[in-house]
Amino acid sequence: MQGMKNGMSSTRRQFLRTASAGALLPSALGTRLQAASTPPRRARKPLKILVLGGTRFLGPHYIEQALERGHEITLFNRGRSNTDLFPKLEKLVGNRFPDVDDGLSAIEKEIAGGRRWDAVFDTSGYVPRVCKASAELLAEACDHYLFISTLSVFADRSVDVDESAPVGKLEDESVEQVTGATYGPLKALCEQACEAAMPGRVANVRPGLIVGPLDNSDRFTWWPHRIAQGGETLAPGRPDGPIQVIDARDLTSWCLDLAEQGTTGVFNAVGPASRVTMQEFLHGCKIVLGTDNRFTWVDQQFLLDRQVRAYMEMPLWIPREDPPYGTAQCQKAMAAGLQFRPLGDTIRDTLAWSQTRPEDHRWRAGMATQREADILAAWHEAQGQ
Repeated sequence: MQGMKNGMSSTRRQFLRTASAGALLPSALGTRLQAASTPPRRARKPLKILVLGGTRFLGPHYIEQALERGHEITLFNRGRSNTDLFPKLEKLVGNRFPDVDDGLSAIEKEIAGGRRWDAVFDTSGYVPRVCKASAELLAEACDHYLFISTLSVFADRSVDVDESAPVGKLEDESVEQVTGATYGPLKALCEQACEAAMPGRVANVRPGLIVGPLDNSDRFTWWPHRIAQGGETLAPGRPDGPIQVIDARDLTSWCLDLAEQGTTGVFNAVGPASRVTMQEFLHGCKIVLGTDNRFTWVDQQFLLDRQVRAYMEMPLWIPREDPPYGTAQCQKAMAAGLQFRPLGDTIRDTLAWSQTRPEDHRWRAGMATQREADILAAWHEAQGQ
């Protein structure tokens, strides 16, 4: 018990360790929030970077930081999402699928004219054939290729994994439909396709749950939103269950570091730097947001019996009985320079960004208010309270 108290105290200090100014300013996007006391870091050598995708979540964070560092950015995408972003940047329009619309012809024309890029940031590859086409086309036109993969590549996510753990496989590797079952193995094949096209020049980065401002998946965003409401709050399963997330801004900043340094290899990318449990996370949210929540811990079997959907209806909750709960090791990435801001900053910034969305925003994850109240009432009744 004493160990839990000491761990909680240490974690709370981490939550409360924030930027000295304490104030947050909106960026040029009008959506990303950055600590006011954090000055942009200029790169020693400006790079020419091609971004494949770049208009939804990771891309805007990456591009803003790249521009702050003095890099030159070219965007390649379909030109359909958030087309008002970055109006001054060079934009090539096409499709990652080489046999759809104009395919990769816009990039092909640039390369035929002698165009080269120092680095490529690939945040939109999900199908091996598509990644293969892009990587092979760019093999002689770039020096460093960074592919955003996922921890879902691992064959067994019920155990603690490092980068050497086996990846999932498909019986039919020609499958291109992305589902919950195929997503991870397809990403593993994408990694292999990129490395085959550019041996020794690829950084395959495997993030866990990416969170922070601009994340419309709501798989993390819902918790700061819910805790900001205060009152009795359903806390799922085991208090000591670990959570692992990474702020999109930390991930993209480090990805830029890898490109600037020419670092290659395979990396798990997930934080925080030290272990954080669900209990510590929820109480940390309460502390950072200054709310009056009363957490009621509900047994995981009780939740499963009522068809509560883990991870989506109850974000960050993964029903498991025993450690290691399916965590991923990140020492290799940290040795390569990956750093994490205080989780309290991510909580605060995510809530502030979330509050800029329309009031009628339809939440893609999280539990409905009445559903939570009903489950809490049933739990109390079952406990004879």
